[in-house]
Amino acid sequence: MKTAIGLRADVAAGPGNGSTPAHAGGVPPRRPRGRSSASITFVSLCLCVWVGFLPGCQGPRIRGPIRAIWVTRFDYRTPDDVKQIIDDCAAAGFNVILFQVRGNGTAFYRSKLEPWADELGGTDPGWDPLQVACEQAHRRGVALHAYVNAMPAWRGTQPPANPEQLYNRHPEWFWYDQHGNRQALSSFYVSLNPCLPEVRAYIVAVFEDLVSRYDVDGLHLDYIRFPNEPPATPRGSGIDYPRDARTLALFREATGKTPDDDPAAWNRWRTDCVTQVVADTHAMLRRVKPRAVLSAAVAAVRQNGLAHFQDAQQWMQDGLVDAVFLMNYTDSPETFAQRIDPWLEIESQAAVVPGLWFGRHEGKSVEEAAAAVKEQIEIARAKTGHFCLFAYSSLFDSRDQERRQRDERQRQIRQVRRDILLPVLKALAMESR
Repeated sequence: MKTAIGLRADVAAGPGNGSTPAHAGGVPPRRPRGRSSASITFVSLCLCVWVGFLPGCQGPRIRGPIRAIWVTRFDYRTPDDVKQIIDDCAAAGFNVILFQVRGNGTAFYRSKLEPWADELGGTDPGWDPLQVACEQAHRRGVALHAYVNAMPAWRGTQPPANPEQLYNRHPEWFWYDQHGNRQALSSFYVSLNPCLPEVRAYIVAVFEDLVSRYDVDGLHLDYIRFPNEPPATPRGSGIDYPRDARTLALFREATGKTPDDDPAAWNRWRTDCVTQVVADTHAMLRRVKPRAVLSAAVAAVRQNGLAHFQDAQQWMQDGLVDAVFLMNYTDSPETFAQRIDPWLEIESQAAVVPGLWFGRHEGKSVEEAAAAVKEQIEIARAKTGHFCLFAYSSLFDSRDQERRQRDERQRQIRQVRRDILLPVLKALAMESR
């Protein structure tokens, strides 16, 4: 693959490399819709059934149906919290836990490059959340994928107090608009500029430090795009990022143009820059931990992703990811199903994992919403074999007793959801044994 910034996809360790993770889930490759099943010989079909997961009969590094759940960095503060999270997820029948350890340029593990998260006090808390999560998950036979926000580098209306945090240490790596103003702090993220080669190299270095030192089964990329929605880019402001002098010079060097000369080329180039981060991460992971799964949370509608310079279809076609997790958040089962279909048409070995969220069912009763999520799980499994639930805190109680006492209504809601969904999830886990 060649683009204006010289993208090169390293796919040497693709489907035929013979490496299979100890815990990660997956299914045989999808055939594009319309291809006759007669094209698969009886012998090859029997072989696929017999060996189960040979590379020639499956997507790379993916094994068994994926029953995944996102666990955010807000869900834990102590080792006991992490142990309870893993126990809850394993008992419920999830076989992949996406465990968030990087949110905004700070770490929930002993990073060699980034400071400890403020949520853990900003200093080493005396324990390592990622280490505990890996140990506990593998003890329960569950895959643990490190879930990281790629572009965000701070969040909040006040700057970080730590001078080593990226916002303070590398102000030139952030977004600047066409007026020369740095992206304003707000209730949302301020983000790194992936158009700069040094920023891309830094992001990949953070990921390499993580995967090389922890026994993770995969790396899961979130916000692998421009987080340019309001309030990051105020609605109606006309602000465009990034327009710093260095980025503009790189664009001119690549295309001979300015953004205003050719807005379409400007959008394509920014999209290519994000894709370059994925390509570089893929190459790094295949070199450092070739058995690990690389996945990404992506917009369920491709055009919506492109508005944030995210082209997950390209990543699938070029073999840069092992799985895409669709953020398929809707209260309509018809819409949920329709959004999945275009992804199944893509010529790719990557698994398509539909993501579900309770938050899109607010107009329904608790029972109706849980039943709707159950229906979406059934749709997802019928179409792809996989699903992922957002998020742990939507289904399970916090171990923070004070918060639980203040949040009795939410506790009751989660209990209803568990009553409806846990029997289904456990039954699916039994089917896969």
